[in-house]
Amino acid sequence: QVQLVESGGGLVQAGASLRLSCAASGHTFGSYAMGWFRQAPGKERELVAGRIWSLGSTYYADSVKGRFSISRDSANNTVYLQMNSLKPEDTAKYYCAARRGTVIPTSTTAWNYWGQGTQVTVSS
Repeated sequence: QVQLVESGGGLVQAGASLRLSCAASGHTFGSYAMGWFRQAPGKERELVAGRIWSLGSTYYADSVKGRFSISRDSANNTVYLQMNSLKPEDTAKYYCAARRGTVIPTSTTAWNYWGQGTQVTVSS
């Protein structure tokens, strides 16, 4: 059973940085795609970053390209989302997700496992 636990959210000012962590258990990164989604109040959950390390595939939403980066620490089975130059529009609950497969789909229904989410609030 795959379990995902996010941490690292908080309240920051615009322009600041945050690093979110997703501690994974029950699988190894080599066989799964890992993704970070976010959901703001009244909006749909959207994929902001995804990666399949075994294939070298990476996805970033246009709104975060150049500011966010997804990485991993295999020894600790942890995936990170480094968020720089944060903007008020980045305010959302951020979720870690995992799926077995060779693509990084943007649809939430294509992902099998989810964490509980961590709140990120960016003040102007």
